[in-house]
Amino acid sequence: MVSVAGRATSRHEHPPLDPTVVQRFYARMRAVAPAAVGAIERDRADDPGRAFGDTACGRLVGSLDQDGVRALGMWVHHWCMRFYDDDTRAALRLLREIAARPGLGWTADEVHWMLGESQHAAPAADARFTLPLAAAAELAPGVLRIDLLVPRQGRPQHDR
Repeated sequence: MVSVAGRATSRHEHPPLDPTVVQRFYARMRAVAPAAVGAIERDRADDPGRAFGDTACGRLVGSLDQDGVRALGMWVHHWCMRFYDDDTRAALRLLREIAARPGLGWTADEVHWMLGESQHAAPAADARFTLPLAAAAELAPGVLRIDLLVPRQGRPQHDR
């Protein structure tokens, strides 16, 4: 598998991901998407105060191996970034729950892809960096320069 870690990079930017790698991500996400859509729809109609493990999304996460949970996380991240104006409370809860799971074995390529998705999302999408930054925290130091992928935040302007 081609990886961003295996390519020569300048000090100023990461190279784009290999299209074959990205297509594999989409294939993995397509495999979990139907179950994810169903679970999110059921959770939208259910009690929002229910414990995560008792929700349709919680049961789905519990039924997947680590690779499946990562694919689900990438799909829900992608879905939330694209459709943020919809009622995404159930999807955002799923996103936060996956982000809180340590040791999922995230790869630099997966994190790089999610950060790219986050950069293209509208600033109103508050959770756009939740999962990619949590996943990046699992990478070995120096594997991926997230400071090159996450835009710098401007200084807040205060009323004088």
